[in-house]
Amino acid sequence: MRDPLAGYVRGPAAATEATAVALTRASQARIVVLVEGISDQIAVETLAPRLGLDLAAADIAVLPTGGAHGIGRYLRRFPTARLAVLCDAGEAHLVEHGLAQLGVFICDHDLEDELIRAAGTDLVQEVLAAHGDLAAFRIIQRQPAWRGKPEPAQLRRFLAAGSQRKLRYARLLTEAIPLDRMPRPLAALLDRVSTKD
Repeated sequence: MRDPLAGYVRGPAAATEATAVALTRASQARIVVLVEGISDQIAVETLAPRLGLDLAAADIAVLPTGGAHGIGRYLRRFPTARLAVLCDAGEAHLVEHGLAQLGVFICDHDLEDELIRAAGTDLVQEVLAAHGDLAAFRIIQRQPAWRGKPEPAQLRRFLAAGSQRKLRYARLLTEAIPLDRMPRPLAALLDRVSTKD
């Protein structure tokens, strides 16, 4: 089975290292897409080829900023690049007044919530089963704090709980969701940057 995190940095310093690696590309890019974290970067970079968009050939860099507060710092760092932002609803107020010329694309709650809603709980559980995580998800469902809660909330908790799980399933769910059901902010972001010359 292929590693869904192949090509991405991992470990305790992953967020800092991912930003450093992406900054090298972003410094020369025509378009810079600012995202909060590595899972957002993975989802954008996974969906792009499914839509026929070669990010490197289009001179588009995706930069994880280490959270919404970091986005504001990077909005001012790239004066010659066109900028787009993908962020969570709770952090939108931090970036909507910024300089993102190509738009701010806001996830309802967060990207994981968008992916779960777009996939539907049955498909998410099929993907979990295919990657050996369904039994672990069932354990979370039986925990007193999560027993009886709506499945989307249980799934969000599960994806956030495991080491690297959020990152892995950013790719796996983005690969599994049919294109016509892809989360609107993610699809709209890539549509916007792909139509800019």
